[in-house]
Amino acid sequence: KMRQVVDWSAAFWAGLIASLVFYLLNIFVVPVLLGGNMWVIIRLFASIFLGESVLAPPATYDLGSLMISLITNLVLSLSFTFLIAFILHKYGMLVGIFGGAFFGLAIYLINFYSLSYFFPWFFALSSWPFVLSHILFGAVAGGIYELLEVEEFEPVE
Repeated sequence: KMRQVVDWSAAFWAGLIASLVFYLLNIFVVPVLLGGNMWVIIRLFASIFLGESVLAPPATYDLGSLMISLITNLVLSLSFTFLIAFILHKYGMLVGIFGGAFFGLAIYLINFYSLSYFFPWFFALSSWPFVLSHILFGAVAGGIYELLEVEEFEPVE
């Protein structure tokens, strides 16, 4: 008997691409739909590690917030994509996309309805553009993983 193994290289590249799509969508599109500017979103991402004080107005350029938000987004995106790849790697492109989208929705629900206990300022931004960006993140992560995956099998002992 053989079992399919996860292609961690494909998961890494899928995570990078999904991270970029998610970040750019959130800093350029979401502010247009909700009002405000990209620095509100950048500071929101950075607040996971820098705390609520980084959200204080004015929401203008801040290199420290930008760097922390990029690192935070990348680390979380790679972690979530590795999990998506681990769970969905056996099932093909459609399950990768739709399963990834479902996983993205689950991430949104956890972020905005559970983790908001620790980061209460997150709940204020609970909105349909963030729902869609999380769903799109998962779909891109799962789809790109399946696109790049080199299927390998190993014997089951």
